Amino acid sequence: MERLYNRSYFFDQGLHFECQRCGVCCTGDPGIIYVDRDEVPRIAECLSVEVSLFIEKYLYPYRAGYSIKEHSDGRCFFYDDGCTIYPVRPDHCKTYPFWFENLRSVKKWRRLSRECPGIGCGPLYSKEKILKIVQSTMGAVVKSYLADNEKIYYSSE
Repeated sequence: MERLYNRSYFFDQGLHFECQRCGVCCTGDPGIIYVDRDEVPRIAECLSVEVSLFIEKYLYPYRAGYSIKEHSDGRCFFYDDGCTIYPVRPDHCKTYPFWFENLRSVKKWRRLSRECPGIGCGPLYSKEKILKIVQSTMGAVVKSYLADNEKIYYSSE
């Protein structure tokens, strides 16, 4: 990881971001809204539902955890004129827009900034903080990768 911190990035001077709760990242094209298994009880408690009912009604299995179901228009099940679970939203949501795929190039970041009004607003995230966020999300990526490969390795197909 030390190599990551010592190289140069377009965000060496940091990036400003503050969620505007606009819903751009919660609506639109369908996608994966990753929920780690450890996050499920917290969200279910917030909704005052049993964990098993929460999983059945709102989630589907995805890699080593789950993904939140979406409406036919691509809108997250928990988006209704705002995120209805914002205080307990999954880490996947909390770490947006500082996802690896968004930080791969200044071109990708600029394209995203045209969609997300929170980019360029609010507090400055230092290079170090951004890399820590990316590193924290890599655990879920690695866990998912390992789970997928385990399924492939043990598959009888």
